Amino acid sequence: NRILSNPQTYKAWLTEVKMVSNRIIEMRNALKQALIDNGCPGNWDHITNQIGMFSFTGLNAKQCELLTKKYHIYLVKSGRISMAGLNTKNVKYVADAIKDAVVNVK
Repeated sequence: NRILSNPQTYKAWLTEVKMVSNRIIEMRNALKQALIDNGCPGNWDHITNQIGMFSFTGLNAKQCELLTKKYHIYLVKSGRISMAGLNTKNVKYVADAIKDAVVNVK
C-alpha cells in the first residue's frame, strides 16, 4: 500500500511492471522465431498468442521429460514453461531442445 498510494513510487513500480511485461513479450517472440529459424515442425503461433509469465508449449509428457533429463530445461509435464526463465543467451538452446523433442519423441 505504501508503494501504490505514493505517486512517485507508484510511477516507478508501474515502469518496472511494464519492463518485465515487455521482456516476457520479447522472449515469447524470440522463442517463436528461434523455433521457426531452426525448422522445428509445427505452428508456434500459440507461443506469442498467449499472455503472462507462463506458456503452454504443446509438448507432451515424454517430450517434457526429454527436455528435463537431456537439456536440464525444467517445465511441468503438461508442457507449461516459465517465460521468465528465457533470455537472449538461452533462447536458441531452448528452441533447439524443443526441436529435438518434437522430432524425436512422440
